[in-house]
Amino acid sequence: MTMKIQPMVDNEAADPSRKAGRQRLRADRGSPRGLHRHWWRFAIPAVALTWLFFLIPFVLNIRFAFTQWTGFSDVISWNGLKNFRGLIDQGILWKSIEVTLVYAGIAMVIQNVFSLGMAVLLQRTNRINSFFRSVFFLPVLLSPLAAGYIWSAILSPTGPLNNAIGLVFGNFDYAWLGHPFAALASVAFIDAWKWSGLVTLVYIAGLNAIPDSLSEAAVIDGANAWQRFWRIKFRLLAPAFTFSVVVTFIGALGAFDIVQATTQGGPGNATTVLNIAMFSQYAGGFFGTASSLSLVVTILVIALGVPLIAFLRRREVEA
Repeated sequence: MTMKIQPMVDNEAADPSRKAGRQRLRADRGSPRGLHRHWWRFAIPAVALTWLFFLIPFVLNIRFAFTQWTGFSDVISWNGLKNFRGLIDQGILWKSIEVTLVYAGIAMVIQNVFSLGMAVLLQRTNRINSFFRSVFFLPVLLSPLAAGYIWSAILSPTGPLNNAIGLVFGNFDYAWLGHPFAALASVAFIDAWKWSGLVTLVYIAGLNAIPDSLSEAAVIDGANAWQRFWRIKFRLLAPAFTFSVVVTFIGALGAFDIVQATTQGGPGNATTVLNIAMFSQYAGGFFGTASSLSLVVTILVIALGVPLIAFLRRREVEA
């Protein structure tokens, strides 16, 4: 019995199209075009984390906002708008919204006015300005809780601030965190102090992006320093101004850490912002009501943030 040996056939030689396909595949694997075909693989981790830690909890929070869910019962039942009616009847909802808006307004104004002024002073890059930029940025690196505890000690009746004022005006023991409006303004100031360094860098970047030739032309036309700033630089700072105002305002609407570390919402309810009210409800075991307040925060941010962005964007076009 003899075995017939078949000659080896080169498939690629027999089929030129297969050889060309293999060459294209090898080329695509290392080329930008090949990477673009599989971009979605790189997005999988980010999308998965977003769904796991943001979208799914957000949807569940909306559902639980309309349920009777407490730590005193193992049954979660649907109750519609009862949580919101209860918050209104107790005077919690409108009061916390009012406090949150006042707090956010004060923090936003202080933060942007101070940061813009510091950006004008520290615009030029040199050793002295670089040093002070670093100094003003240091509070950003502190945790909000740490900043709150530090300022709580500074603002106490026997703290360094009152002692310094007492050196000039005699005995001074004002309770900065013990009077309603003073406490709210003080906590808003701490929030502004905490984040002003970051906003200052945004304004510095915006000022440095303005061509020097515009200021030089204004000097030739006889414009003074204030006119150059107000009529040229401030108008061209519109994109940086939009970003800073929106970020500081929305960030202040979600305030929690600094208020919790300083006043815990007191005195009375003078500094009870929405997130403090939500925390109080959650700590008391009223999880459904806490979810309702969390939903109110989301609605408030959208209802105020979107029109604010639209208004400031329109100002950019007009400028």
